[in-house]
Amino acid sequence: MSDLVKQFEAAAEAVKSLSERPDNDMLLRLYALYKQGAEGDVSGPKPGFFDFVGTAKYDAWAKLAGTDQAEAKEKYIALVKRLTG
Repeated sequence: MSDLVKQFEAAAEAVKSLSERPDNDMLLRLYALYKQGAEGDVSGPKPGFFDFVGTAKYDAWAKLAGTDQAEAKEKYIALVKRLTG
């Protein structure tokens, strides 16, 4: 397992133990970077109109389409460090 993958997984665990819950915009940013880093470009159908949370998550992830998975992992790690540091 590469060092980047280990750091990414450690950041995913660290984010679960934040002392304060981030605001919704930050949560969407974390979600989108995590999904892009873990899975790549958004896939599957967009959630229905009345699934506001699902739609927001989908849209946040879709904005990162084309971003390299390694780059998304690095940005996710840096963001988590900023929140935990």
